Amino acid sequence: MSLNLEQKQAVVAEVSAELARAQAVVLAEYRSLPVGNLTELRKRARNSGVYLRVLKNTLARRAVADTPFAGLTDKMVGPLAYGISSDPVAVAKVLHEFSRDNGEKFVIRGGAMPNVVMSPQQVADLAKMPSREQLLAMVLGTMQAPIAKLARTLNEVPGKFVRTLAALQEQKEKQAA
Repeated sequence: MSLNLEQKQAVVAEVSAELARAQAVVLAEYRSLPVGNLTELRKRARNSGVYLRVLKNTLARRAVADTPFAGLTDKMVGPLAYGISSDPVAVAKVLHEFSRDNGEKFVIRGGAMPNVVMSPQQVADLAKMPSREQLLAMVLGTMQAPIAKLARTLNEVPGKFVRTLAALQEQKEKQAA
């Protein structure tokens, strides 16, 4: 079904709004992909906070024009699904994992971060990075380790004192007996 001019403008405006908030865009070509699999991909994307859209390439080219993702226009060939997210690792992970599960039917064609166009291999490398939450947990653990060690060290002084007093008391009880 063909879109009229107003509908096309609305689609371009919607995608442009997503691109304004985005930190990464990943393009994936889908051929002979069953509808059920594509529905599963949409579900995974939604759960990860990734905006996933299948667009006509002409509309996508208009949406990325005058954005930091304009370098992607050369890669917009064939039937493509566009993954857009403010978390670069999330979009790469979702689409990369799905492409591993679906082989030749779903292939990553490239991606971009602001003013940087990425090859499919670079998208795969990005997908292997820890997520934002994992990185924050690692940083918090690193920051918390010295404080925890200091607390244990400070707690050891009174503990050692109490153990020494208990040993002295036990020794005096043995002498008295």
